[in-house]
Amino acid sequence: MELYELNLRDAAEGIKSKKFSSLELFDACLNRINKLEPDIKALITLTESEGREAAKAADAKIARGDELGVLEGVPVILKDNLCTRGIKTTAGSKILGEWRPPYDATVWKLLKEAGAVLMGKANLDEFAMGGSCQNSGYWPTKNPHDLTRVPGGSSGGSAASVAAAYVPMALGSDTGGSIRQPAAYCGIYGFKPTYGMVSRYGLISYGSSLDQIGPMARNVSDLQLAMSILAQHDVMDSSSYREKNYDFTPNNNLKLNLKNKKVALVKEFKDFTLEEPIEQAINKTKKVLEDAGAEIVEVSLPVIARYAVSCYYALAMSEAHTNLERYDGLRYGYTVKDSKGIKEMFTDVRTQGFGLEVKRRIIAGTCLTEPVRCDEYYVAATKVRTLIAQEFARAFNETDFILQPASPTLAPKLGANNADKMKEYEADLYTLPVNLAGLPGLSFFTGYDVDSKLPVGLQLIGARWSDADLLNAGLVLEEALGSPDIAKL
Repeated sequence: MELYELNLRDAAEGIKSKKFSSLELFDACLNRINKLEPDIKALITLTESEGREAAKAADAKIARGDELGVLEGVPVILKDNLCTRGIKTTAGSKILGEWRPPYDATVWKLLKEAGAVLMGKANLDEFAMGGSCQNSGYWPTKNPHDLTRVPGGSSGGSAASVAAAYVPMALGSDTGGSIRQPAAYCGIYGFKPTYGMVSRYGLISYGSSLDQIGPMARNVSDLQLAMSILAQHDVMDSSSYREKNYDFTPNNNLKLNLKNKKVALVKEFKDFTLEEPIEQAINKTKKVLEDAGAEIVEVSLPVIARYAVSCYYALAMSEAHTNLERYDGLRYGYTVKDSKGIKEMFTDVRTQGFGLEVKRRIIAGTCLTEPVRCDEYYVAATKVRTLIAQEFARAFNETDFILQPASPTLAPKLGANNADKMKEYEADLYTLPVNLAGLPGLSFFTGYDVDSKLPVGLQLIGARWSDADLLNAGLVLEEALGSPDIAKL
């Protein structure tokens, strides 16, 4: 096995036990990136010099016998909407230019304290607005399993990095499925925690009440290790939950993880059309769950089925409009120097700096929050959101988990425009409501499609604060369904 193929736990243990050095692992991953990145284009910034120095520092700590962090010397990748002090951070947009934040996102601070080494910053749909990683202000990222297909989005660069074994773990952000969907497309595991479980401080916001940072890896145990580091209260984030005693230690007694649990399918979704590999994966997973002692039941979510998508877009675009007001060309990022006046400068900066998809959402959010429309759309959406959260809460009084697709299709072709609006609506319904209610969601690998050889992923959703139980359930699924192979280009 090559060093770059190691998972997170084995990489950390290998460095600590001196089977190999942090620098050797870093160079193995770097060589992998240099070989594949011209085709995949998963990264915006490669932090070679900073990472190499950090790897050398980790090796020096080991040589001295110093106390070591949980991830001492292990390389990781961050989605490029996470602030890294002194390192270019773009959110996938030209409008931030060469901006280098003066502070670290809390998640990166925690990973650094655990000894992690930064390998690079991953590509994304601009300001996390998109589901394909084709809306980046830089370049589209490709799926490592098939370079003619998208990796999903908006955390497509993070997902592709893990699937291609650039690093054993990457961080993404999930506003409406942006961890879970690309994880499914790229054949890895992705975890969207309960809102408030992981600090959002230092995350460049899209929709502040919806965004949540989470890990992506090639097995569930690595997600648990990452969450044990990331799930900390943060005084810098007003939405951060104060509870600190969550235990993400893997429950290796797998027989107990799903014994007598109820796993539900959503009644209102059963008539939706799925591509055959997705349908087969659901049937296979249901059998796995039943064999593990779980009972398959049905729940009804009529409010969610009817209103969740329109509610989500009303809230997300309104929040995006507000969050993106700060990009004016005066304080940081892209600017122009030949405008006739201040108003013209604002117009020129935002016209040239923002991409088309971001402009669309800003315009929509501006319309939705105008005083004459605010009560009708934005305020109404906040009320419907409460109903959605309540409906989920009632459902989880009857069941432990909800099983459903992360997407109704396998990874689409690059440049493909989905003309089937009903299919788009159904795809949104599988992911967006989880963010509206602040629930945790696990995207898991189920195998490969026989014909296309593409990976097939599903998602399991839990009640608020059931994150540890959800990941332990994922261990059962992984044991039965198998772990993904590293993408072979």
